[in-house]
Amino acid sequence: MSTDGLIVVDKPGGMTSHDVVARIRRLAKTRRVGHGGTLDPMATGVLVIGVGRATRLLTYVIGAGKSYAGTIRLGQTTVTDDAEGDVTATAPAGQVTDDAIRSALAGLSGEVDQVPSAVSAIKIDGQRAYKRVRDGESVELPARRVTISRLAVLAIRRTEPDVVDVDVDVTCSSGTYIRAIARDAGLALGVGGHLTALRRTAVGGFTLAEAATLDELEQRAPDVVNLPLDAAADRFFARREATPDEARVLAHGGPLDPAGLTGPYAVFGPAGGLIAIVSERDGRARAEIVLAPA
Repeated sequence: MSTDGLIVVDKPGGMTSHDVVARIRRLAKTRRVGHGGTLDPMATGVLVIGVGRATRLLTYVIGAGKSYAGTIRLGQTTVTDDAEGDVTATAPAGQVTDDAIRSALAGLSGEVDQVPSAVSAIKIDGQRAYKRVRDGESVELPARRVTISRLAVLAIRRTEPDVVDVDVDVTCSSGTYIRAIARDAGLALGVGGHLTALRRTAVGGFTLAEAATLDELEQRAPDVVNLPLDAAADRFFARREATPDEARVLAHGGPLDPAGLTGPYAVFGPAGGLIAIVSERDGRARAEIVLAPA
């Protein structure tokens, strides 16, 4: 069985995030596997997988900022806002100028209220939005505040009549839909738009440079974890060293004196092992999750 820790996977296209989790369960020989943020089947790139006790770190991974490389096609609208769905409307986009495209995308960056794609995994009254759409319902999701800190146009390509392909580089907060950026850019330009390619290049500090393909993981199974639990926490959080007495208290869920660190942060014992993820409130340092072995 694999050790507890994280795996940075380069997800291939055509697989769901759950498909990847299922594969890792088989390779790592454990059921205790989860992922840190869904990627659509069409998308490729960084998918952070947690194994064993490290699955409890995934809530922090999910909330981390993310970066993407994508391609927006102007001139076609689809039901899913990406290339997976049927085209529902077309409009000639060949006359849209480069300046207009850049301006429309600039207007979508910063702190914005974004309406998620209707075909998404967001739950409405306990049922996924995409299921309601597939059942023929009209779904309207409420807008939510997201931060798009970088939305750079890398290239504008006019290789086919009546459509324009725009390559973009995006850095954004958790919960941002790149498909929705494509849709909204098309709406702003009056020609419709959807996403034709998406590659996630980073989740927090985890990048493609350290990502392994499923084939590479298959070769080294069951030793598939590339960031053991302690190293993963050290990468993702600020670090605090505990005394032997503090380690004993914290391992049993008790509070520590504050250290003045902005949390959440990781507390390590005298021997170097991870004890807990801690945040400071009401004058005490309290465990959010205890990870020391029982």
